[in-house]
Amino acid sequence: MSTAAISADSHIVEPPGCYVDHIDARWRDVAPRVEKNDKGVDAYVIDGLANPIPIGLLAAAGIPSSELIAARRHSFDQINPAAFDPDARVAIQDEENIDGELIYASIGMVLCAHPDFSYKTACMAAYNRWLAGFCARQPTRLFGLAQTAVESVDQTIDDMEIAKSLGLVGMMMTGTPQHEDYDHPAYDPVWEAAVDLDLPLCFHILTSKDYDVAATFRPPRGHRANGFMNIIRGVQDILGVFVFGGVFERFPQLKLVVAEGDAGWVPHWCYRADHVAERMAVGLDQLSKTPSEYVREHVRFTFQDYKTAHRDPEMVDSGCLMWASDFPHTDSTYPHSQQTISSQTGHLTDAQRTKITRGNVLQTFNLAV
Repeated sequence: MSTAAISADSHIVEPPGCYVDHIDARWRDVAPRVEKNDKGVDAYVIDGLANPIPIGLLAAAGIPSSELIAARRHSFDQINPAAFDPDARVAIQDEENIDGELIYASIGMVLCAHPDFSYKTACMAAYNRWLAGFCARQPTRLFGLAQTAVESVDQTIDDMEIAKSLGLVGMMMTGTPQHEDYDHPAYDPVWEAAVDLDLPLCFHILTSKDYDVAATFRPPRGHRANGFMNIIRGVQDILGVFVFGGVFERFPQLKLVVAEGDAGWVPHWCYRADHVAERMAVGLDQLSKTPSEYVREHVRFTFQDYKTAHRDPEMVDSGCLMWASDFPHTDSTYPHSQQTISSQTGHLTDAQRTKITRGNVLQTFNLAV
């Protein structure tokens, strides 16, 4: 049996034809498209959003921090082809001793903040069709997560059923649905469908209202760096919605993934949640377990370069932790993934390390690797 790592959170840089070539004809004229910006650099233009998205920083894995400003000016012919070519991606996996990757969107993360849910639905359906073809080129190494805008309950279930038929292995959910919030009973048919179809719900950072990509550059207080410090707040709120809203109580087989939100904060969150449930239990009488029990049983957290994630024995042994490379994004551990893993997990047993870097993601997504 292989002990090579599997990344629980990697990304694709959607190529120029991703949306325009796969979207419903009614939306083709306004589909996200690549154009040269005023500096002659390839950038994604999204109808309804003011600022085009330069391609360069979406594929800056392995580029020294001193060179990131220059990398921002890179176009598609200058970035690592592994960002959008499946065969080149597998070559990078082999270089890094990685057996496979879960693939999240990049431009699709920005789309999550788009105010027009019908537009988002059309764009995400196009992306899902493209992604299925991308992963089909390397079906035992690339595992795609479909996107859904959560435009409505029925639309979301349709998106899930289509995703399953396309061979995609989970759902990349927008952090903020159009109607109500995720703890509302109206969404119970969605959670039932996710369980029946065996599609984990994946909430990536920067996909929630007020905690989106743009918000990292305009924090409410202080230096711009505060925006990056605030990134994980959005996924923490989602975690609380599911736990305190009784979603896991009603659907004991439901699986949820918090992607790229780190994990060192989770023990403290669980402590505070248990404390709140004990001391301020009004309205929580529907919960038969402590919040920390729901987290350990239902939720998985991905992280990259993060020493504190491995320091809590209960977290290590709970099955909650899933290592990720984040390739090809700026925070990626590439090209030093194995060195990062070795230096940060040296105090763990081989069995513990294998669960974190491989076993937990295999079990969560039922991957055939």
